[in-house]
Amino acid sequence: MNGPEITLEVAPELRLFVPHDRRQGPTPLTTDGASTLGHVIESLGVPLTEAGELLANGAPVTRSHIPGPGEHIEVRAVERPQQVPGAPLRFLLDVHLGTLARRLRLLGVDAAYGSEDIGDPALAALSARERRVLLSRDRGLLRRREIWAGAYVYSDRPQEQLRDILGRFAPALAPWTRCTACNGTLAGADKAAVSDLLEHGTQQAYDVFAQCTECARVYWRGAHHGHLETIVADAVREFGGATA
Repeated sequence: MNGPEITLEVAPELRLFVPHDRRQGPTPLTTDGASTLGHVIESLGVPLTEAGELLANGAPVTRSHIPGPGEHIEVRAVERPQQVPGAPLRFLLDVHLGTLARRLRLLGVDAAYGSEDIGDPALAALSARERRVLLSRDRGLLRRREIWAGAYVYSDRPQEQLRDILGRFAPALAPWTRCTACNGTLAGADKAAVSDLLEHGTQQAYDVFAQCTECARVYWRGAHHGHLETIVADAVREFGGATA
């Protein structure tokens, strides 16, 4: 490029996206003089879903701003909790985030997810059609213009992923109200009404059941309930909600 030279600095939280030589602080960058700041940021590897306030010489600017010679550009991280205006807060997770999807559902958070890879164009279109925040670790997917809103999932560990999303978006928590299998809502179920769906041992050992209103899956406080209670209790303690 032979355009103006600017100085660019990205927030520490975003430095994992940029080349190593740009991770220590402000660095010079030659632009083409025509590209928007949004394009410049993306060209460095930062998904725009992760870019918060943008400053040029200390003054806020939009992504459509065209950097001029000598400008000092700061790219800040998204402010937390992040506000997502225009629709109820709902999520869409890509095929690699199944455990995170189930844990969000366990906490009563609306989290759409499919175990089959439907492809990036279909995911982006679904995000737009249902106005869901698309969660992914795929930077290319998050760069698709048709997505309604998106967020990069920074960790590959489910526990850290859950804390990241709960801290970033602060969704209302309502544990034990959503089906972890299909995302439907749960309702109390009479034991006699669901007995045909239960193994004999389960019928003998448990009396309290819930059933998904969408897929009819039956839930009870079985052998793995202690582990799930720990996940719920930790999330509620840190991010609020009810454990009942």
